Amino acid sequence: MVALGNDVVSTALREPFALGVMPAGRPMETVDERFVRAPARDIFALARDVEHWPAHLAHYRWVRFGERARDGGGVVEMAAWRPFGVLRWPTWWRSEMRVDDAAPAIRFRHIGGITKGMDVEWTFAPELDGTRVRIVHAWDGPRWPLIGIFAATAVIGPVFVHGIASRTLAGLAAAAERVASPSPRLPA
Repeated sequence: MVALGNDVVSTALREPFALGVMPAGRPMETVDERFVRAPARDIFALARDVEHWPAHLAHYRWVRFGERARDGGGVVEMAAWRPFGVLRWPTWWRSEMRVDDAAPAIRFRHIGGITKGMDVEWTFAPELDGTRVRIVHAWDGPRWPLIGIFAATAVIGPVFVHGIASRTLAGLAAAAERVASPSPRLPA
């Protein structure tokens, strides 16, 4: 056991979470996609290393594991700012995280915060000269009577989720491209 702030965290590795395939047909779905001029292994390595996201991403306040799994995932807490011009709105969520090295892919299921129940998938498809990275968020919305689905599809998804995910993808892409060789690459 180790202390993390006021929390005591186990150092034992748990089994990876069985998050299954990404669900389809949820009322709220956002897709953020970008071509990254770096090999899939490089951008995947940056994306799976969530604890170091704040070093690459100015909008991330902190990321920390509460529990670690053998696949590199575990239970992870994330906090980010959603900028609105000069103002910044604080956000926070807790997720189960699974890392699939073979695919490569990263899956999250939010288990805490306003987005509890949201499923997230990062995929990395090698292409000529780089990698196509795609982030999909799918959610039924908050359990608020009458306005939950509207809040998810009109505000939370397009304004907050997309706003943070697009900045995250752009920042990690820039970090991967800084270290990538300028020579053309074939799909990995």
